[in-house]
Amino acid sequence: MRRAKTLNMPKGFRASGIASGIKDNNKLDLGLIISECPTVCAAAFTTNKIQAAPVKLSKKHLRRSNIKAVIVNSGNANACNGEKGYEDALLMSKSIADELNIKPWQVFTCSTGIIGYPLPINNICSAAPTLVKSLKTTGWSRFSKAIMTSDSVNKVTSIQIKMGGKKVTITGAAKGSGMIAPNMATMLAFIVTDAAVNEKDLKVITKDAVDDSFNSISVDGDMSTNDTVMVMANGAAHNPMPKSKSDDLLNFREGLKEVMIDLAKKLVKDGEGVTKFVTLEVNGAVSSKDARKVTKAVSESSLVKCSLNGSDPNWGRIIDAVGYSGAKVEEERVDIFFGESAAALGGVVASTPIGKLKREVSKKAFTIRINLNLGKASHRVFTSDLSEEYVSYNRLEYALKIQGN
Repeated sequence: MRRAKTLNMPKGFRASGIASGIKDNNKLDLGLIISECPTVCAAAFTTNKIQAAPVKLSKKHLRRSNIKAVIVNSGNANACNGEKGYEDALLMSKSIADELNIKPWQVFTCSTGIIGYPLPINNICSAAPTLVKSLKTTGWSRFSKAIMTSDSVNKVTSIQIKMGGKKVTITGAAKGSGMIAPNMATMLAFIVTDAAVNEKDLKVITKDAVDDSFNSISVDGDMSTNDTVMVMANGAAHNPMPKSKSDDLLNFREGLKEVMIDLAKKLVKDGEGVTKFVTLEVNGAVSSKDARKVTKAVSESSLVKCSLNGSDPNWGRIIDAVGYSGAKVEEERVDIFFGESAAALGGVVASTPIGKLKREVSKKAFTIRINLNLGKASHRVFTSDLSEEYVSYNRLEYALKIQGN
């Protein structure tokens, strides 16, 4: 497995990104990916019970298989727009299908941006011919920029692996810097690969990789209406179809997971107002479910996040979140570490000097380890602090959008 020094587009894929006028100042806001070859696909979607029109449509299209194109707009979520929103999502898919001479159900449709504001569908349909003409094998970077909303940087990654003696490329792009919590939140991720892999295996592998990556991050604890992770495999590398549980399939599994984890980390690091990147590890839980309960409670605690922002090693707020997590906990067994330094042992303060703990949490990136000492189950999430900049960014978004149109 090899991390690519440059961004590589898997064989048989092209991408593009253009400005359609959804955003102001000629910013990129419309992206497209196509495969020249038949594909197998897998996807994971938001678990929010309020789901955007493109999520509903893409779920339907995915069931028919052989997706050939993905169209994504940014700047507008096309969520909570009623029947008109669903009709507009259909028009998005049809506009690209007509240009590519494929069926509308072969187009996967995604949107991201402000909720409850009508989608400028005329802009998108009018831009479809230019979007298709702009497709390039080198278009991944422009695509990744076209899907950004509050992101400060585009998020891309690429690796190459060997399968059956053939070089296989796995390349991904993601967006999202707010509404990020376990079980995905305002984030979109698209991974394309020229690996040959059967659909059943791809779905299982994708679910596992999503659980270890995008379902294991938290910035603000909010969950979006539009979350989508989509994986397309077109077999253009011409590797032999890997058998279940084979070394080749295991290699692909690890490669896909590596790409997703790298993208997930980039999402947290670029979170709105984020100044600290924290790896939170929970060990010694009686079950994986309990370990996840603890990581969720601690990583989403506003008090813990505020302490992190202030470089305050306040382990009391952490153990408080552990206690209300719903997991089985025995106070006198809980150990808490900042990096390698013990803040609490057996549920009481440790002897580590406060200055040493403060130096640890003053770093831009560090690890918090919690050991419940009750079992063998563990879980890891990537999380962040909560800053004044986050509040400033989010307090007027909708009002400013409405006033500006």
